[in-house]
Amino acid sequence: MSKINTAKSLLAGAMSLALFAVAPLGFANNDLPDLGTAAVNTFSLEKENTYGDAYMRVIRSSAPILNDPVLNQYMTELGNKLVAHANGVKTPFYFFLLRNDEINAFAFFGGHVGVHTGLFLNADNESQLASVIGHEITHVTQRHLARSIEARDKSSTATMVGLLGAILLTIAAPQAGMAAMATTQALATQSQINYTRLHEKEADRIGMQILVDAGFDPNGAADFFAKLATRYRFTTTPPQMLLTHPLPESRISEARNRAAQYPHRYIADNLDFQLAKARIQVRFSSYSEEAALSLFQNQLKKGQYEYKQAAEYGLALALLRAKQTQQAEKIIDELLAQAPNNLFYIDTKTDLLLERKQHDQAIAMLEKQRQLKPTSQVINVNLANAYIEHKQPLKAIPILEEMIFLDKQNQLPLYLLSDAYKEVGNQSMEHYIKAEAMALAADYDGAIDQLNFAYRLSEQDPLQLARIEARIRQFKQSKKAIEQL
Repeated sequence: MSKINTAKSLLAGAMSLALFAVAPLGFANNDLPDLGTAAVNTFSLEKENTYGDAYMRVIRSSAPILNDPVLNQYMTELGNKLVAHANGVKTPFYFFLLRNDEINAFAFFGGHVGVHTGLFLNADNESQLASVIGHEITHVTQRHLARSIEARDKSSTATMVGLLGAILLTIAAPQAGMAAMATTQALATQSQINYTRLHEKEADRIGMQILVDAGFDPNGAADFFAKLATRYRFTTTPPQMLLTHPLPESRISEARNRAAQYPHRYIADNLDFQLAKARIQVRFSSYSEEAALSLFQNQLKKGQYEYKQAAEYGLALALLRAKQTQQAEKIIDELLAQAPNNLFYIDTKTDLLLERKQHDQAIAMLEKQRQLKPTSQVINVNLANAYIEHKQPLKAIPILEEMIFLDKQNQLPLYLLSDAYKEVGNQSMEHYIKAEAMALAADYDGAIDQLNFAYRLSEQDPLQLARIEARIRQFKQSKKAIEQL
């Protein structure tokens, strides 16, 4: 077992009070003043960012993170829309999706916000989803984790050390976290519990303000959790979110009362949310091939949809999954005729064209779109992939390098860039880029091995040798640092 894996095991064994610190959404009973960052004296923003980066790397190695460019871009744009209306933003935000039917979301150090695909499956509209994300954004802007750690550090250093390790386990494996918590919850004092309830109340209130300021329906929060409370009222296995935050009527009514304080206005749902939900239902949920087809066929037959285009898009994806490509393409072409710049449709059309080896047509479509959206993750990933498949990897490399420069946390362009360098026969850079992808998943031993391969293949390039040597030193330092957390 490597030292990194040993460190993971030690962190997992340190489970204590993490579910109070990395809290999913809950609703509160009364308004509270903003405490913000003033309450944090010793746990600096720099330290938060260090822990956040380390945790994110370990999560990439152990959790089912989605590398779907269409859903990632949708999630990032929605999250950033909410962040733009938040106060006290002192760190960049990074939104990511996990393939998990559990209804849950979480936030942790360094502006990281994770959302389970189960939230999409159970939300009726974008305001309901946004209410959860706004709540989690508030946990970050109000630095609730840091404040929890400071409060507990005053009474017990051991509790603080256990908490930091427990956060990782709870994020990566919430069921394991719940089991461990059941054996250690007696360690929590009443003051510690109240401190975290204060955080939840703060996140309820400020999160709803963010929701409204961003143009969403303030009733989204109460509607979503009233729906969940009704659905799981008599079940023996409620979702993770309801295990950690039961929803008595008082909490739901308080959310409704708070929403009623805002002027009533009609908020139309967003088509892109419904398209994202359909994409998850077909490609990233427990729906079978037959069930996915039946779902959207019935929606269209009975007219049971918010947007007909979303039901048609879902049917096209289900048909594509069932290898009925001609029928799928007919639907996608009709949708593109209505909305030629829609990224959901463009991505699927690209898949269809590449499957038929019509690379030139796919590249022409994507190059045209890149003129309109030069930084779009969807367009750039699809275009780079089309170039690689069309045996033109040299055209893919600058596209992917720019993507990596703009988003250093995204593994997908690294994987593609490694493939591109392999196609051009540059083995040194192929291994170098593989090392970068491994390091993003905290696999520093594997990354160093890849760099050693790259070094042996770069004997005639002194600049590349120096670059590799420097990166090996950096990865060794990073490995040591993450082991010490």
